[in-house]
Amino acid sequence: MSTAETSIATGGPPAPASEVPGVPGTESGARRTPGLVPVAETRRSTERQVSQPPAEPASGPLPVRAGWTFWRLLGSELGLTFRRPRNLVMLAVLAAVPALVGVALRLVAAEAGDMGGMVEAVAGNSLMLTFVSFSFLVLLLMPVAVSVVAGDSIAGEAGTGTLRYLLAAPAGRTRLLLVKYLNAAVFAYAVTAVVALSALVTGLILFPAGPVTLLSGTTISMTEGLLRILIAVGYVGTAMAALAAIGLALSTFTEVSIGAVAAAMVLVIVCQVLRAIPELSAITPYLLPTWFTNFDAVLRSPIDTAALRDGLLAFGAYIALFGSIAWARFSGKDITS
Repeated sequence: MSTAETSIATGGPPAPASEVPGVPGTESGARRTPGLVPVAETRRSTERQVSQPPAEPASGPLPVRAGWTFWRLLGSELGLTFRRPRNLVMLAVLAAVPALVGVALRLVAAEAGDMGGMVEAVAGNSLMLTFVSFSFLVLLLMPVAVSVVAGDSIAGEAGTGTLRYLLAAPAGRTRLLLVKYLNAAVFAYAVTAVVALSALVTGLILFPAGPVTLLSGTTISMTEGLLRILIAVGYVGTAMAALAAIGLALSTFTEVSIGAVAAAMVLVIVCQVLRAIPELSAITPYLLPTWFTNFDAVLRSPIDTAALRDGLLAFGAYIALFGSIAWARFSGKDITS
C-alpha cells in the first residue's frame, strides 16, 4: 500500500506533495493528479510572459496598407470597366461618329460650290472638326455612355449580389463609393478623349492643316489650336464627370442598373426640354446641360475664361451636391444583396 493510501486508510492527513511519488519535482515518479500545477512551474511561466517585450503597435503600417488597398481596388475597377464589351462598343461608336461626320462634310464640301457656316469652317481647317463633333455628341451620345457606367456602378453590384462581398473586404463604404466615382469619372474623360482623338485624326486626313480661323475672325497657329483643343477636352471631360456624379447618386437608390441609367438620361433630356421653353429661362442657369456647350469659349480671341470658369463652378457644385447625396444614401443603406 502507497503512502497516500496508508494516510487515507488511517484517517490521517494526506501526505505532502514532496512525499507523493510520481509528482514532478518529488522523490518518486508516480502519476500526478490531473489539474494540479506545481507552484514553482506556474511562477516560472508567469516570469517568462512578463519578461517578453510588448508587441509594437500596428498603427504605423496601416495607412500605407490602406492606401495600397484603395489604389488596388481602383485599378481593378478600371480594368473591369475598360475590358467590358459593352463599354468598348460604346467607345467604338463614339469614335465612329466624328469619322462619319468628317466624311459627310467632305462630300458636301466637294459638291457644293459656295460653302458657308460649319462646312466652310471645317473644310478650311482640320482642327475645327473636333469642335463640331463635340457640338453633335456632348448633348446626347456622350451622356448616354457616361450614364451607363455611372448608373451601373452601385446598382449593378447590388443586382448581381456582389455588393455585400465588396463591403466585407476592408474597403469601407466611403472608400468604395469614392472608387466607384473615380472609375466613372475616368471613363467620362476617356469618352471625351476618344471623340477628340477620332475627330482630330479624321480632320487631318480629310481636310487641310494649318492656321485656324476662330469664331471672332482671328487667326491662330496650329500649335495654339491644338492647345485649345486640349482645353476643350478638359472642360467637356469635367462636364461628363459631373453627370457621372448624378448617375452614381441615382445608382445608390436602386438595385436595377437600367433604372439608374434611364433616370440619368431622362434627367438630361428633361433639362434640355426646359431650356427650350422661353418662359423658364430663369431656371436655365441651374440646369447642368446649359453649361455643356461652353467649350466654344476657346474659339474666341482671347479665350472667354469667364464662360469656362462659370461652367467649371457649376460642374463642381453638381459633383459636390450629388456626391453628398450618394454618400448620405450609401453610408446608411441596408445592404441585403
